[in-house]
Amino acid sequence: MKIKLYLFILLCCSVGLSAQAQVIRGEVRDSSQTITGATVSVVGQQLRIGTDANGRYEIKLPAPGTYQVTVSYIGYQTQQKSVTVAAEELKQLDFDLINAGGNNLENVVVLGSRSAPRSRMDTPVPVDVVDIQKLTANVAQVSVNQILNFVAPSFTSNVMSLTDATDHIDPASLRGLGPDQVLVLINGKRRHTTSVININGSLGKGSVGTDLNAIPTAAIKRIEILRDGASAQYGSDAIAGVINIILNSDVNKLNASVSGGGFAGKHSDGLDGETVQANVNYGVALNDKGGFLNLSGSFDFRDFASRTTPYRGVIFTDFNNPELYPNPTGVDITDEELVRRGLDRGDFVPNIGQSKNRGGSLFFNSIIPVAEEAEIYAFGGLNYRNGTSTAFYRTPRQLTQNNATIYPNGFLPEINTNNLDQSFAVGIRGNLGEWKADFSNSFGRNAVEFATRNTLNASMLNSSPTSFESGGYDFTQNTTNLDFSRFFEGPLSGINVAFGFENRFEKYKINPGEEASYVNYGNAINAGTPENPVYIPSPTGNIPTRFAANGSPYAGGAQGFPGISADNLTNETRTSIAGYADVEVNVTDKFLVDGAVRFENYSDFGSTLNGKLAARYKFSDAFLLRGAVNTGFRAPSLHQRYFNSTSTVFIDGAFVESGTFANDSRVAQLLGIPKLKEETSDSYSLGFTSNLGKFKITVDGYLVNINDRVIYTGQFSGSNAPDATPQDRELYDLLRLANATTARFFANAVDTRTMGIDAVFSYSTPLGNGIFRADLANTFTKTEIVGDVHASPLLVGKESTYLDQASRILIERVTPRIKTNLSLDYSWNKWNAFVRNVYFGEIQQPTNVEANRQTLPGRVVTDLGAGYNLTKNLKLTVGANNVFDVYPAQLLLSSQGTSGILYPNQAPQFGFLGRYVFTRLALNF
Repeated sequence: MKIKLYLFILLCCSVGLSAQAQVIRGEVRDSSQTITGATVSVVGQQLRIGTDANGRYEIKLPAPGTYQVTVSYIGYQTQQKSVTVAAEELKQLDFDLINAGGNNLENVVVLGSRSAPRSRMDTPVPVDVVDIQKLTANVAQVSVNQILNFVAPSFTSNVMSLTDATDHIDPASLRGLGPDQVLVLINGKRRHTTSVININGSLGKGSVGTDLNAIPTAAIKRIEILRDGASAQYGSDAIAGVINIILNSDVNKLNASVSGGGFAGKHSDGLDGETVQANVNYGVALNDKGGFLNLSGSFDFRDFASRTTPYRGVIFTDFNNPELYPNPTGVDITDEELVRRGLDRGDFVPNIGQSKNRGGSLFFNSIIPVAEEAEIYAFGGLNYRNGTSTAFYRTPRQLTQNNATIYPNGFLPEINTNNLDQSFAVGIRGNLGEWKADFSNSFGRNAVEFATRNTLNASMLNSSPTSFESGGYDFTQNTTNLDFSRFFEGPLSGINVAFGFENRFEKYKINPGEEASYVNYGNAINAGTPENPVYIPSPTGNIPTRFAANGSPYAGGAQGFPGISADNLTNETRTSIAGYADVEVNVTDKFLVDGAVRFENYSDFGSTLNGKLAARYKFSDAFLLRGAVNTGFRAPSLHQRYFNSTSTVFIDGAFVESGTFANDSRVAQLLGIPKLKEETSDSYSLGFTSNLGKFKITVDGYLVNINDRVIYTGQFSGSNAPDATPQDRELYDLLRLANATTARFFANAVDTRTMGIDAVFSYSTPLGNGIFRADLANTFTKTEIVGDVHASPLLVGKESTYLDQASRILIERVTPRIKTNLSLDYSWNKWNAFVRNVYFGEIQQPTNVEANRQTLPGRVVTDLGAGYNLTKNLKLTVGANNVFDVYPAQLLLSSQGTSGILYPNQAPQFGFLGRYVFTRLALNF
């Protein structure tokens, strides 16, 4: 029935779009690219429109005749042409603008408004525009996340380490909020999230984000970042803002590049972490009416980069023999001391640094005109990546986790991921009478499968395999949109009315691994007794180490990354329907007011209604005041509702469960964990822009309050010990009723407040024989948890388990509160030079051990790049990221615990891999 309805709408659109009138249409471009947002007007008529994302425009004329058509755009010379149009004639009128100095394409945006594109200096809410094509020609970064981390001050993302699948899907933050509080669009259409939920101790713990790195940079024309709440306009996830990726639409141009580099700092072993990226993009015109097909492909490879040595702290403490194993604090351990203690530098140490990754992408973007005023568009792509990361080293002394027959010298488990990302969107848009209509469907899927290699299941003794298929996750999203808009010229200075509908389907699956990857087969070690423990000689024969006694159970499942249990099999779906209305009123040429309202209903938790009001007043061409107030929401993801990861253990003669239980599980119900509901927000922004010709300023302050924020709790457990509290005894009994010993959940547990200021200064001018540009961007932001943790009645008093100190720091202090970016670019003749300094402010190390809790001071990272056009079509660029080889502050050694390892992956400031050098060769025809 739904398919028939879509076909009926499509047929109505096609019939309505075919009506003719006297029309002029065309394309506006400069010498190298189409221009988005150029103003096209008819002299003497109240007819004005902006060019779309592909540089095209179309104007209906009131009657046959001769007209003067003018095109203007910031930074280009205004151009006027005469055109004569007969009755019901379609006339093609193209414009080639001459640059008046400086590239101003990045000043125009389509995000945040359903009216014509406008300059980012005129928008009622702040929008940044990142010219990806220009940046990828000059900078070292080759992935979207890393490019934005160094160019957009409100954006934070870093390569993770020791976080399982998150090692290969970098979480990203906007304005210090969570990865799942940022909505990502492609060509204005909703992008799906990943299938992996981040449950490790890194940025965005407990959240599900969008994998921006699945989109090759060769496929991207520019990226727009709306720094304001936009749930009323775009729906869930837009509490912190919206990132809109505009795909490349160039035709008859071939762009290809090969980039290679690696880390060459003082802590690198020569050159390590080598990366290679090859990109190609080519577009072809399908007809003379604006149809095109643009194709992009990429190949990516990055190798391991280990930074274990600089962050030493490898020490084993035997609390039964403290005189043999003193535990110093803040002192590095020398190689001689390690030998004396019978330890190796690699003991307990994983590959802390950069995981290995190899893969490729293929994307396309296309438009096919099907009638005089209608076109079909489609875009999408495939991305595949195979990754390898490592867990902690299992030493020969760890008797319950190793098998000396299989690994006499111990082993380093490897976690392999196969990450497949698919997307496809198709739609038809055009005019239905005086209305613009857009009917589309977007499909997206992400699937990640795990395998654990170079490992074993110790409970299988000598029969254990050394590799296991460990299961995986799968997430599918399908979104259907029907949008209408119309600009009414008569009332006031013009009113733009837009409304539309959305239907979204989501499906989340957890696929179990093979049995041996997660089962404990119940064997126990057969050596020694508690009175006479086993002592294992050190490799040097100097100092014995006590590890296990007779009856100690062997660890079950694949060491390093236990497989997903069959008990965790999940296959859940949900649907949502939404309707919105958006009215933009040009009260005068200077005063604009925009209001939006959105109703959305989810099949799994209910309905929500949100609104937004934004305004701007243009005092003059040099000064504009703007502000907005809105309410917002974020629907809990299917992952947060249904993720579960439990293991079976044998205690007191019975098998019981422990781990993470789904929000609707019996354990959650017994402990009074409420059903997950949407996060709600209210946000406010106020700022100004100043256009002083060559010098431009935008300053915006904001406040975002989020209620009932979803967190991933700590591990709840009880006790039946004689000295246990009544609450612990009750908790123990309730867990046993559900056949569990420990449990953790996702819960709407905290409220947060985020406030800050973003300031951007830009200056561009002809200088000598070239063009000089300077950009200074600053963000000052602070997120804090307000009020008490929302503990369920049965768990009042367990607030520190709901939200431990490490998790609190991950919300409040793991992203820099201050970030400043100063970029200088100069191009002349065949040369260009680029230098960028980024200050990453202080952060805090997320740990529950107070003695380890450090405030890591801010650092300045400097990037350099220089390019030379060897020929008209061939350019060579060389340079370095972090040219002065700056590292975060040295971490202290542990003062508590057994392994004493501290590693820097949890505190993503700017990374900890050191200087990166690169070379890039670009070919353009």
